[in-house]
Amino acid sequence: MNKVEVFVYGLVRKYPLIKKIIKILYQGFFDLLPRKKNMFSGDYSYKEGFFFGFHDISPFNEDETMILAHKLPFDLYMPNIGDKMEIGYIDFKNGKLGDFHKITETTTWNYHKGCRLQWLDSEHIIYNTEKEGKLVAEITSLSTGESRCINYPIDSIYNSETESFATSFCYERLNRCMPGYGYSVFNSDTLEAYPKDDGLFLVDLKSGEKKILVSLYELAMKVGSRYLESYSHFVTHTEFSKDGNYISFLYRCVPIGSEGKDLHKTFIVVYDLQSSVYIVLPTQESGSHYVWNYKNEIIASCILNGKNCHVLYNLNTLDDYKIIAENMLNSDGHQTFISDSIFITDTYPDKYRMTKLYKVNICNNVVELIASIYSPKQFQTRDVFRHIACDLHPRVSPQGQYVSFDSATTGKRSLFVMALDK
Repeated sequence: MNKVEVFVYGLVRKYPLIKKIIKILYQGFFDLLPRKKNMFSGDYSYKEGFFFGFHDISPFNEDETMILAHKLPFDLYMPNIGDKMEIGYIDFKNGKLGDFHKITETTTWNYHKGCRLQWLDSEHIIYNTEKEGKLVAEITSLSTGESRCINYPIDSIYNSETESFATSFCYERLNRCMPGYGYSVFNSDTLEAYPKDDGLFLVDLKSGEKKILVSLYELAMKVGSRYLESYSHFVTHTEFSKDGNYISFLYRCVPIGSEGKDLHKTFIVVYDLQSSVYIVLPTQESGSHYVWNYKNEIIASCILNGKNCHVLYNLNTLDDYKIIAENMLNSDGHQTFISDSIFITDTYPDKYRMTKLYKVNICNNVVELIASIYSPKQFQTRDVFRHIACDLHPRVSPQGQYVSFDSATTGKRSLFVMALDK
């Protein structure tokens, strides 16, 4: 954002309706001007009618020959109960997307996180689905097609030779408190403000057992105690650290009746699986998106002292955080690491409806524009219950050679892959 846009955003960010009206009018004026051309810094390939979803998971397998994908049954309206979507993988060779291979179907999905489809290992995938009205996860073998049911929905996973775990939470609560990120499937959890039997869960994918790590009641009493009256509490956006020792998550408090209107208070919490204690990052009750690197550092989008920024946190020196390239990265973004010192982040559509991809060096604050991509007006979210936007959600391949992202620049929601210049 330029200086004027930053100033205006700072004035209206706490007033969602005013912010929305100004955004519509502002972009509407620039819609009258000639459209800017797309820019890609590397060779790219795309496949219309497919997407992957959130930025915290890489859709590539380890040798970068297959890319997981959701095949859209429709677009531009929200999925309802029973709407099926195919999931599978796309062949990938020499930077080009090939054929799609269907593995199975799911009825639990949204445009931002899909069905949390991800690689468990080189031979198995895991994803959320629904059985007899209950949210579950399934592990499916690519070679045999056989599936094993996990009796709880999952969010993020950690898998090694000795351990296999997933995080879980109440997707019904998420769907009510943050529409567009949960699923249109009922489950048995009730929406009390901050119950003792709901919160962040750990699922053992080998035994199928689930245990609660921290309850919403405990979080409300110890972290969100300023927001007990007339607020609903929930957790979302979980992620394991690369070594599997920590789980980070967003703990949010939203005014009852204002769900989905960006009025939530956010705490980025890190749970230590070894000591069973948790810490809260100093984000001034803000935070939207983040990822880990291999140094147990987190890069997060936050609002500090009223300004949007990307902040690097180290678990060993929490108060000595570092704001990265604050003059350039002054809006929200979805991050993905290329290496411990270099990450990619995106932007939402600007006044020309152009979304950007930036490559950022943490050490010297150098920011490089690597893509500028038009986002059609029809893919603009209409309201909190019709969250149809197509965010880029960049995702780097395991060897750092490619970045995958979703875009509707062709007029259809599509999965893109672009080569990176290392």
